[in-house]
Amino acid sequence: MTRDTDSDFPQTPVRRVVIAGGGTAGWMAAAAIAKVLGRHLDITLVESEQIGTVGVGEATIPPLVTFHRLMEIDEREFMAATQGAIKLGISFENWLAVGHRYFHSFGTTGRDHWTAGFQHFWMRGRERGLTSDYADYNVESVAAREKRFAHVPKTGLNYAYHFDASLYGKFMRGIAERHGTRRIEGKIAEVQLHEDSGFIRALRLESGDVIEGDLFIDCTGFRALLIDGALGVGFEDWSHWLFNDSAQAVQTAAVEDAAPYTSAIAEEAGWQWRIPLQHRVGNGIVYSSRHMDDARAREIFDGSLRGEETSRRLQIRFRPGRRELSWHRNCVALGLAGSFIEPLESTTIHLIQRGITRLMQCFPAAITASGVAEYNRQMAEELIHVRDFVILHYALTHRRDTEYWRACNEMVLPATLQHRIDLFRETGTVFHQPNELFAENSWIQVMMGQGVMPRQHHPSADLMGDAELAHFLNAARDHAARIAAQLPSHQAYLERYCPTARH
Repeated sequence: MTRDTDSDFPQTPVRRVVIAGGGTAGWMAAAAIAKVLGRHLDITLVESEQIGTVGVGEATIPPLVTFHRLMEIDEREFMAATQGAIKLGISFENWLAVGHRYFHSFGTTGRDHWTAGFQHFWMRGRERGLTSDYADYNVESVAAREKRFAHVPKTGLNYAYHFDASLYGKFMRGIAERHGTRRIEGKIAEVQLHEDSGFIRALRLESGDVIEGDLFIDCTGFRALLIDGALGVGFEDWSHWLFNDSAQAVQTAAVEDAAPYTSAIAEEAGWQWRIPLQHRVGNGIVYSSRHMDDARAREIFDGSLRGEETSRRLQIRFRPGRRELSWHRNCVALGLAGSFIEPLESTTIHLIQRGITRLMQCFPAAITASGVAEYNRQMAEELIHVRDFVILHYALTHRRDTEYWRACNEMVLPATLQHRIDLFRETGTVFHQPNELFAENSWIQVMMGQGVMPRQHHPSADLMGDAELAHFLNAARDHAARIAAQLPSHQAYLERYCPTARH
């Protein structure tokens, strides 16, 4: 699409914000905008009870903790209201090979030197027979393995949440409405445009009501009624890298104490998730319809479920990729209307949050071409970064047992991702660009977990003799073990910290 210039933008003050669609994206946006700017804006959210939401995004990543703090959300209240539990990372099973397991934790591993990351010292120690598993040097990994958690002053763990996405939407709706957001029930029948500028003028509902606005936020999910249906912003398809396009999901009753991590279990043509909440478990299977039909997916899924099913089954279709523009004219696309990569690494709610945060940071008095262009640049960079990190898991597999995994091995990777892999394989080095979501330790854990062992290490790791290096490594491992040993069980902590009524 050609870039607009300021002459294409009517210099209309933004006073009326209209959010099309509710769910997680809509109510997160409404809550944030209303909490911060509600005294200066008229905020309206339009949704229909007749239109369901996907509502299976139950696992999150640590930036949501920061977002909640900025929103002054009481963590205990939020977790109790959403059946929330703690997430310290993701257990990956069968990804490198059938029967293999590794853990991608939050937080840092060991202690870096200013010249080189901890991984270089660990690799040197491994050559000398001085190390154990890389995960042993990470507090979050050890605590997750032992199913422990608590909020620890000073040496606090890096964590995120598991929660009921539907209950989360209701929780954020409460915040939004307390700060003045007006909700209108109804289906959108027409998106009306200004004839001169092509900006959105109003939403006409099936009831005949017309909701006018200055800034519109499209949270209509995969339908993308505003950004695509009305404004015609194209979609960049990533299915040549990300084969999965289907999912089935269901909730089950808990049959054991909640583990403080997500399980991602690779299958013959995709993978399954298992997300423990306080009193139930979210389950799903994600797969490629090109390599496995729905019946076979259900057969595999049924064989893995534990506990009685407590919800109706969902069948979901999606296309991985992103809108060519996240913001066009006076419309910002959030959530599934703007992009969807896939559920792996739990980035969907994060990308909603980042879209909202960026919108708040550059919220316009009047919409300008330069402001819109900068928002789109930043969102595009982040989406490509997240896309590459997700592709990484498929690209590095050693599995060749099905057509699906052979196709993963044979695909040509994005140049941005290939460079990161090559750099780590050759030098043991990773890099982190400003504002990127996944930090160095995430890339290290996944690449080593999936079999990439660097061919060299930094020379600074050679400066220590065996005794000194062993002391350095053992101190990091002992620190992780000592902190984890002091923690109560995750389940016991939840029951004391944020108990919720059984549903």
